[in-house]
Amino acid sequence: MRVVVADDAVLIREGLVRLLEEFGCEVVETVGTGDDLVKAVVAHRPDVSVVDVRMPPTFTDEGLRAAVEAREKVPGTPVLILSQYVEVSYADDLLADARGAVGYLLKDRVVDVEEFMDGLRRVAAGGTVFDPQVVAQLMVRRRRDDPLASLTPREREVLSLMAEGRSNPAIARRLVVTEGAVEKHIRGIFTKLGLYAEDGDQHRRVLAVLAYLRS
Repeated sequence: MRVVVADDAVLIREGLVRLLEEFGCEVVETVGTGDDLVKAVVAHRPDVSVVDVRMPPTFTDEGLRAAVEAREKVPGTPVLILSQYVEVSYADDLLADARGAVGYLLKDRVVDVEEFMDGLRRVAAGGTVFDPQVVAQLMVRRRRDDPLASLTPREREVLSLMAEGRSNPAIARRLVVTEGAVEKHIRGIFTKLGLYAEDGDQHRRVLAVLAYLRS
């Protein structure tokens, strides 16, 4: 994978570079500001960008805003937000593109390198990966007209785990059910959300997760 790393903290940035290179990734550029992230994405068209939320000059949400702008200039470019903070001010804009390829993980909860790399690969492949705390914060802003109102509690639970980027086998283990039961629940979710087979399972999965996060 070709990766752009955006983080103003030099030690974290260089640590990410060494980690990514150990796993065979090519880091095509490292940057420390939101403006430079946008320029790097336009110049390199990376397979995925790893972006911190808070960067100069105000250290509030420059990374998120830059990620949104980068996806406007290079539609669908994969972005994984890796931050110490849950910042939802621009998260809805980041999620607005139904093509997916977005993720948001909290640094202090990524304790397993393999888990981080798996999440990065999922985002690069067009999937979505969200930390449970990020999902919880987004759900606080639930809209009045909830498109998920017809889902059963179990279907909502399955969809929540899908939003965390978990595979069907992982969901089955978490819920202590069979993979067949998980597949049945997912088919029910797709049907109730009006997501049809001709769109492809991966695309429907992304659309279902986005509906959940934006509801």
